[in-house]
Formats: sequence, C-alpha cells, structure tokens
Amino acid sequence: MLRTRLTDRFALEHPVILAPMAFAAGGALAGAVSRAGGLGLIGGGYGDPDWLRSELERAGDARVGCGFITWSLAQAPALLDLVLGHRPAALLLSFGDPRPFAKRIHDAGVPLLCQVQDREMARAALAAGAAVLVAQGTAAGGHGATRSTITLVPEIVDLCAKEHPDTLVVAAGGIADGRGLAAALMLGADGVLMGSRFWATREASVPTGFHAAAIAASADDTLRTRVVDIVRAKAWPAPFTARVLRNRFVARWHGQEEELRAKAHEELPGYTRAWNQGDAEGTGVFVGEAASFIGSVPPAGTLLRSIVEDACGHLAAGAARVR
Repeated sequence: MLRTRLTDRFALEHPVILAPMAFAAGGALAGAVSRAGGLGLIGGGYGDPDWLRSELERAGDARVGCGFITWSLAQAPALLDLVLGHRPAALLLSFGDPRPFAKRIHDAGVPLLCQVQDREMARAALAAGAAVLVAQGTAAGGHGATRSTITLVPEIVDLCAKEHPDTLVVAAGGIADGRGLAAALMLGADGVLMGSRFWATREASVPTGFHAAAIAASADDTLRTRVVDIVRAKAWPAPFTARVLRNRFVARWHGQEEELRAKAHEELPGYTRAWNQGDAEGTGVFVGEAASFIGSVPPAGTLLRSIVEDACGHLAAGAARVR
C-alpha cells in the first residue's frame, strides 16, 4: 500500500483516481476502480441525463464520483443536481471556470476536484475552494492543453504549498504504470489520475477495435488536433485540443480544418458509423501518449493493484540506484 494525503482524505487504499473519460468511464469501470481501492469517476461527458442515471446505477454499491466538462455543464446545469442527488464521493470539473458551480457542490458536502492545465486555471480552482487540483499535462489522451506533466505538477505543488497547503495535488497526463505513479509522488503529488491505461481495461466502454489499435500503437502514433471536435460540432474553447491516434480520418483532415468545417455535415455520418462499429481508422480514438504502455486489456482492479505494487518496488529500489 501507498499511504498519502489523498488516501487518507478520501479513505482509499491506493492513491489512484480514474479519469472521468467521456463515454469510456461508465459505471462498470468506475465501480471496478473503486472496489479495487481507488476512486472511480464516471465521465459526465456532454451531458446525457438518461446515460448518467443508467451508469450511476450500474456502479452498484461502489463509492464513485463523477466528472463534467465544465463548459458543457454550463449548457445543462440541471445535470449537476442529478449527480449530487446520488451523493457522489467526489465531483471533478475540467475545462472551464468551476466557480459558478462551486457553491452547489460545497453545499451538498461533496469534495470538489478541479483539473487544471496551467497556473491561471489553478488559481481559479483554488478560488472556487477545490479540495484537489489535478495538474494535467499535455501527454494526456482526450482533451488537454500545452504544459508538460513533469513541469506543471511541481509548479502546482509549490503554489498550493505556499498559498493553500491543505489543497491536495494529483498528477495526470502520460501516467500508465508503477514508474509513472512513483515519479508523480516524487514530484510532490498526492496521487495520480489515470485515463488512457484504464481506457484499455475490460470494464471500459470501448470497442475492441479501438483497443487493438492502441495496443499496436505508441506515443509517436498520437497527436493533438481539433478535427475530431470540428466534425462533431463540439465548440471546445482555446487552448484545449484532443489527443487521438493518428489514423485515416485524422490524416485526411488534420491541417485542413477550414475545409472540414465546410464539409462536417457530410463527414459526420461516416465518422459516427465508424465509432459505432469500432472502426479505428474512420473516427476519433481518444488515447494519450500512454499508448506506449498499453499491451493488454486486463480487468481494471487487476491493473490497479499491479500498478501500485510496481510503484512500491520502484520507490524502494530507487535509492539503491543513486550513490
């Protein structure tokens, strides 16, 4: 076991949080991570209330939380009340100003987690009373910004230590094994938030074709782009872009964004059909640089325990390598 402020504050066995990945992180995956000793977060995504109700029920008796895309939640704020009514273990807000929602979350007695990508976002989250800042580096899959994990995490750790010492810091972006967890702890983080590696587990709502493509890929086969948002008419604000696998669809349109905007209505049916069929060449496969470390699709609980065990080994052996 690794005991940190995160495990103590949230009564966890392991200092690991499941990233609330839209579509992929449903109740089955969140529940499996929580039952294995981490903190599972269901991905609220773009806000389908029926899907959210179903996935919250699917988590069963597991103690899970939920995460929202903040700018999308602002378009459907009733979703926050839906989730708070289920007494979540935590609520994570990402990609927007959390302050308009903070009071409702605090009044419900639910810990507020905020994912941040730079110092300015971190200050807004601290002003919102966040209990945890998730410092997300650009290696992350799905949406993110431009800062690297290895510099952003200690910067946010130092900021909190100086101005808000009770606020925890969790590292995210490119962390997929015990080495990454151990490194994050050495950077001063209280734990990690992991997405891409849990994306490749049996409980994740991900087609087998996507998993096969990720197993065959490496970090070099990913890139940050806007084309997967343009085709879906998702109005993601700057500076956020999506990290996805390079494939036929991305190769056709990356760098041709204006043309895609004009033809999005023609391209969307094929993109959607490929998504539904698990065709990893014709749609967006949202996975990060952690693709380099995806070699199998195990149960989430087995994966979590092996990562923590591996981290313990690296932490114990690290000092012996330095003389």
